[in-house]
Amino acid sequence: MSSGMEHGATIEPAMLVAGLLIVISIGLTRLSVRFGVPALLLFLATGMLAGSEGIGGIWFDSPELVWSVGVIVLAFLLFAGGLDTDARHIRAVLAPGLVLSTVGVAVSTALTAAVWSWGLDRPLAEGILLGAIVSSTDAAAVFGVLRSVSLRLKGRIQALVEMESGSNDPVAIFLTMAATAALASGHEPPSAGGIAWGLVVEMGLGLLLGVLGGRAMSWAILHVNVLQTGLYPVFTAALAMALFAATSLLGGSGFLAIYVAGIVLGSRPMVHRRAILAFHDALAWLAQIAMFVMLGLLVFPSHFPDVALRGLLIAAFLVVVARPLAVFVSLTPFRVPFREQAMIAWVGLRGAVPIVLATWPRTQGVAHAEEIFDIVFFVVVTSVALQGATLPYVARLLDVVESDDAPVVAPRVVRIAVGARVDGRMLADVGLPPGALVTLLHRGDDVLVPQGSTTFATGDVAHVLTGDVEGTERVLGGSAG
Repeated sequence: MSSGMEHGATIEPAMLVAGLLIVISIGLTRLSVRFGVPALLLFLATGMLAGSEGIGGIWFDSPELVWSVGVIVLAFLLFAGGLDTDARHIRAVLAPGLVLSTVGVAVSTALTAAVWSWGLDRPLAEGILLGAIVSSTDAAAVFGVLRSVSLRLKGRIQALVEMESGSNDPVAIFLTMAATAALASGHEPPSAGGIAWGLVVEMGLGLLLGVLGGRAMSWAILHVNVLQTGLYPVFTAALAMALFAATSLLGGSGFLAIYVAGIVLGSRPMVHRRAILAFHDALAWLAQIAMFVMLGLLVFPSHFPDVALRGLLIAAFLVVVARPLAVFVSLTPFRVPFREQAMIAWVGLRGAVPIVLATWPRTQGVAHAEEIFDIVFFVVVTSVALQGATLPYVARLLDVVESDDAPVVAPRVVRIAVGARVDGRMLADVGLPPGALVTLLHRGDDVLVPQGSTTFATGDVAHVLTGDVEGTERVLGGSAG
């Protein structure tokens, strides 16, 4: 009994602090909605206030732990983002999105390295590392701001930003790892050709395993009969975690694989879809809060005066020069209009990924790694505060805000005829149009509330809410022949 109570006395204060910090962070999201401030900044501020130089006085200086937690968090954030991404929109912008997430990252990295080396008279290798770290954009921060002010961007802008933010993380991570390894070993950075080949192999393997993994997940969810509904979301999380680890161990990009798998899985039939998506959304929120609070704890605000000038210079250069040029070089060949390019350039917010990546050089003993971390933190906060606060106004100025006209959702009643293609098939497997919802199913004298595993039968009368009446009737009423 004594040892158990002693153990409890050790763990309970930590649990109390963690619980209070999460509760405070969740409470602060109301400020995010009211004032249009990205929740990311509020979570970071919570950690900083609780840290050793804040009112909480909590001493925390473990970049190794932050890196480990950050990798797991980023993996699940990418998977949740993939699940929530419309595959049709991604297919429409696949080519420009891939160029923006590769060539765009390379251009941004090179320009930042040039400013660090020639403008600030610092080693070029450090500049490449810094440029790689801050080259990744954060869709979560962008769409958090847009949702808080009820804005949606026109045309392909939304899809391009989603595509870029999901696929440029692996590129930034690869470049950061290569630059860190070169600085830690004291050798020259790899040649451009060597980096390009390594990136092609890692991205190619990640893409391939992501597609195969997403299809395998879809099959498993549909065909493995789990007794408890609540276990399906846990099942998907375990599959995603296994895919990420297996891809990484095989030399591919686990981050790209898990993002692509999420897109593939989300675009295919899925039993208990609502429960699975809700679970991963909640998991993503918990992961983000935990990670950002940890990052805030890791920061020492007293270091900021020493890096403020350089941080402002790098942040301003990224916003005004590097990001617009990277977008222009990447998207002009695809004839993307100037207004769309300007908006895509402005929504290139830096968020979680750069700060997490900035912890990696510290774990490897790279010289000036702490200074680079402080500058990256300063750049991210400046970027999110400036661009995040002005994003709605810029969107309206460029006239790229989607109208509020929503598709009319019509109730329909469809009888499953003899020989219908859906006869004997599960609801999750019939391929209804996006947004279509079967609310009730009349079967003889019984009224069923259908789930994804509910099987259609001849004579069923389905009550459906849909914005695509023609497509819904074609699916449910179509002949098997």
